[in-house]
Amino acid sequence: MKHVEAKARPGEATPELPNVEVTLKINGEAYRLRFDSRVTLLDALRDHLGLTGAKKGCDQGACGACTVLVDGQRIVACLALAAQYEGREITTVEGLSNGEPHPMQEAFARHDAFQCGYCTPGQIMSAVSLEAEGRAGTEEDICEFMSGNLCRCGAYANIRAAIRDVVSEGNDASL
Repeated sequence: MKHVEAKARPGEATPELPNVEVTLKINGEAYRLRFDSRVTLLDALRDHLGLTGAKKGCDQGACGACTVLVDGQRIVACLALAAQYEGREITTVEGLSNGEPHPMQEAFARHDAFQCGYCTPGQIMSAVSLEAEGRAGTEEDICEFMSGNLCRCGAYANIRAAIRDVVSEGNDASL
């Protein structure tokens, strides 16, 4: 288990809001962390563990750039307090592959399903979950269940094509 002591930032951890100590299981690895009780899962991943795949977009849960999986279900990490996820299996885009690209990552590359790439990790995590949930049966389903992930560049058609490709090929896009 890796131990990580968070550095205090201005305005963090006061006697009224003490630090908490939690063990988070991320991408199959356990991390013992100590941080302010208000730290979001996104900030714990990015600032305390250096896992920068999940992006900080709107910081309000509206864009999906910070999407990660918790126990196989997608969540927006910017709205989740890290301390609430002790003992749960957290998967980030960094944890999708074991040396080889995940089928969904390959499909995104094949279909040019990214422009600037900022939303891509969140889109991929949502797409992996969507496929695993069995909700990628129709174009309308894909549109509906991916609607929480925004792409400022407008690569939606290519994102949907990548998802359809994985589903139609019968690739196992689960974890």
